[in-house]
Amino acid sequence: MNPVMRTVMRGASKLAVAVYKASGGKVGGRAAGGVPVLLLTVSGRKTGQPHTNPVGYFEHEGGYLVVGSAGGTPQDPQWFRNLRAASSAEVQVGRRAFPVTVRELTGAERDTAWTDIVLVRCPPFGKYEQKTTRKMPLALLTPTP
Repeated sequence: MNPVMRTVMRGASKLAVAVYKASGGKVGGRAAGGVPVLLLTVSGRKTGQPHTNPVGYFEHEGGYLVVGSAGGTPQDPQWFRNLRAASSAEVQVGRRAFPVTVRELTGAERDTAWTDIVLVRCPPFGKYEQKTTRKMPLALLTPTP
């Protein structure tokens, strides 16, 4: 992604986060295809500074399944790279914010979740994986007591 697009995307993400927080998810709480959106806050893997991003999710096994699609770009999104390096994060769903544990799904578990959950509930995600040579990474965010 070129530097201008990166700057535009960061600005749009910051605006989306602010609007989501101000409205409690009433605005910005749904992505394309009707996928619900949460706010994910995870520490940067290099800086340790918290970063918040709006992320589509699928409810699964008492948690939230998130996809690092980045619209089918060649690299995993930064937020997913940070998530991969973290064991915990925080999410906000609507007005509720709470800590979660992070577990990346791999192998057959990842493939089953991709096919049976992501593609069944939102088939357009399949187009993202067709645009690139990478598999879309999946993580399960489970609320901690």
